[in-house]
Amino acid sequence: MTEATSTRSPGWRVGRLAGAPVYIGRSWFLVAGVIILVFGPVVQGTLPELGPWAYAVAGLFAILLLISVLVHEAAHAFMGQACGYSVNRVVADFWGGHTAYDSRDSTPGRSALVAIAGPLANGALALLGWLWLSQSQSGIGFLLAAGFTYANAFVAAFNLLPGLPLDGGFLVDSLVWKLTGSRGQGMIAAGWAGRLMVLAVAWWLIGRPLLAGGEPSLTSIVWLVLLGGFLWFGASEAIKVGHARRSLEAVRVKDYLTQVTTVPADAPLSHLPPPAGQLVLGTDAGGRPLGILDPAALRTVPQELWESTTIASVLQHLPASWVVTGTPADDLTNVVVAMQTDKLAMIAVRGADGMVHGVVRAQDL
Repeated sequence: MTEATSTRSPGWRVGRLAGAPVYIGRSWFLVAGVIILVFGPVVQGTLPELGPWAYAVAGLFAILLLISVLVHEAAHAFMGQACGYSVNRVVADFWGGHTAYDSRDSTPGRSALVAIAGPLANGALALLGWLWLSQSQSGIGFLLAAGFTYANAFVAAFNLLPGLPLDGGFLVDSLVWKLTGSRGQGMIAAGWAGRLMVLAVAWWLIGRPLLAGGEPSLTSIVWLVLLGGFLWFGASEAIKVGHARRSLEAVRVKDYLTQVTTVPADAPLSHLPPPAGQLVLGTDAGGRPLGILDPAALRTVPQELWESTTIASVLQHLPASWVVTGTPADDLTNVVVAMQTDKLAMIAVRGADGMVHGVVRAQDL
């Protein structure tokens, strides 16, 4: 679930969670309308004395479902933050919701923890709903409690199905990743599991009634088109990304590494090394690269001012994310993910010991 932050707002911003903005997607209001239209007649049939107010009760049920979605995504966000991920946004939308976070330093264990957090949160809500249901014998409270309980129990169980893009698919991904050492292989396996899951749903909703001599209901067909289409698309995207990751895992950083010269950014320009065809990086007091020397900016500084002008003033400063911890023997995955996530033209590769090994440039890839 890692996504680069989009410049376009995903919906109506309603607050912050785990330091990230929370949005209600525009498509959620379509879902709310469908819930009101479907659940309203059920409420009216059960409590006819409510009359038109039955649709208001259905609206309350839609709000309860929205809260359930936000709690599910909040669990992902808080667990992701606990695992050291940077959470970008939380969105409730047509397909339920999603949490976008930067997981470039993920491990199989962390990925599994973040994935399982959402269904566990819905399981906890289902338990609270059951307690609420036990205290409600009839009326509006009973209907809302029953709907809230069963909906959260269904969401918890459904999300644990073993195929991407569901949370259970990320558990499969993590398991295969742990066993093979390849995140790409994990995504491919979990993606195929997701496709098989769609075929199983198609068999249950369409194939089984046909073999029994009957006809599938219109509701079953609609569910298959919407739900099956969503799952198949997500699974196919996971397989595509998995193959791309496997390609990156076969290439070493050293194959695309450009050597650099590092100099303290607070040193005067007179301390610049003589031109040697290498890129020059300015570093802070801890040796972390701050940016790359900008020759055009350097040419604007008269030679007589070099002693009083710092190297930092002629650097093309780059965000902190341009530095990736690694070695020349690592594969290119983390480098390319960092490039794509923050739309960077180059990445500095720095070892855990603080040594800057060089940079990888997008143009070379």
